[in-house]
Amino acid sequence: MNKTLLEVKNLKKYFPVRRGVFRRTVGYVKAVDDVSFFIKEGETLGLVGESGCGKTTTGRTILRLIEPTGGQVIFYNNGNAIDIARLRGRHLKELRREMQIIFQDPYSSLNPRMTVGDIVGEPLLVHHVARGKELRDRVAKLLEAVGLNPQYMKRYPHEFSGGQRQRIGIARALALEPKLIIADEPVSALDVSIQAQVLNILEDLQAQFGLTYLFIAHDLSVVKHISSRVAVMYLGKLVEMASTEELFANPRHPYTEALMSAVPVPDPDFQMERIILQGDVPSPVNPPSGCYFHPRCPYAQDICSKEAPQFRDLGGEHFVVCHFATTLSLQGLRSE
Repeated sequence: MNKTLLEVKNLKKYFPVRRGVFRRTVGYVKAVDDVSFFIKEGETLGLVGESGCGKTTTGRTILRLIEPTGGQVIFYNNGNAIDIARLRGRHLKELRREMQIIFQDPYSSLNPRMTVGDIVGEPLLVHHVARGKELRDRVAKLLEAVGLNPQYMKRYPHEFSGGQRQRIGIARALALEPKLIIADEPVSALDVSIQAQVLNILEDLQAQFGLTYLFIAHDLSVVKHISSRVAVMYLGKLVEMASTEELFANPRHPYTEALMSAVPVPDPDFQMERIILQGDVPSPVNPPSGCYFHPRCPYAQDICSKEAPQFRDLGGEHFVVCHFATTLSLQGLRSE
């Protein structure tokens, strides 16, 4: 079995809500609220959920692009357990070589005043890894690895298509040979045909370099294709986590079932009942009591509004947060 590379324990990120002339704090937006999960070496964990559920904030908080409010982010590096949430200064900069991010927007994440060679080579300069001819040679190899011509090094981002710009972002993330890459919806801004190309590149690079991915997305069909395991978020909380095959075939949380019912299946003989959730997503400033999902859950009972369910292990690394996870009969997506 693969070793655990990253372990997130009770991660929280609260953004203060300030009002009045003196900007007093009157509340908090609970963007990430007590989230725990793990990622093993060489695997891809898909993190899914509707817009605003806290997926991107989770990824950026893990990398310390956003400061966490509480919790632990344990990174296992060469046998050492390092709490990223507590690192400062030089120690944090050194660890950043092991963790990189691919941003969602392949245009705004690239400096329009820098050439492709400068963009991809900047991490190597910042960390004093290479310069001069060695730098140019390494940038050329990185561009080749993502399917771009090394002769493009002197071009600027506006001279490329969206798919090519995302490849540049991937090459930059690979520059320091990291162990963990957080891919923040890396294909959501691309055409469907280009999405397939980028996903194939990510899979090839993972096999070639032994990469570990946290793949953030809202498209379940994409997540099903690339992920080893899937974690589902709702309103800042993790509600279910299991292997991809197990989650899609046997969802145990009503929110997961509702998400899957929206996935188009290219089979006219397979009909899945579309589940339309009632009401709006509650405010993360003032979340509901008990289970956060109970105001929209078609299976909710009295206990759901009074008592918050605990994260339960159903066996086989299938975790769920629901009072009735073992008694509900939910529909899933059959394997193709």
